[in-house]
Amino acid sequence: MHVAAVIKRKGSSVVSIAPERTIGEAANLLTENRIGAVLVMDDNEGIRGIISERDIIRALTRFGADTLNRRVDEVMTRNVQQCSPSDTIAEIMTVMTTRRFRHLPVVEDGKLLGMISIGDVVKQRLDETELEVETLRGYVTGQG
Repeated sequence: MHVAAVIKRKGSSVVSIAPERTIGEAANLLTENRIGAVLVMDDNEGIRGIISERDIIRALTRFGADTLNRRVDEVMTRNVQQCSPSDTIAEIMTVMTTRRFRHLPVVEDGKLLGMISIGDVVKQRLDETELEVETLRGYVTGQG
């Protein structure tokens, strides 16, 4: 199974924020959308970074109470790992596990197609495993 199937199922909507916005505004977006990361995008729809719950926690330990008033681009992760729709779920799972990422933008030919999370990857793997089990059960019982 490929990343394209996950994006097709979950949709291509991506929550983003401008780099000059505040960390408090980013935290509100995370809370309102019940997500763990927000892409930081420039005016030309280019990915400038990503800000996650982890980035905000690190900023809190560094800057204290003033953190929420600081700019997103002060604490965002700048080097954003990306994936493509043709990557397999197994490949993405390996990248996310070894590099300790929980969110990856899906990009093809420089165009943002969506965002995939570790939760999306786990759900896809569980769905695949369930289908395999049902197929084998049908084969064994002669119903497949």
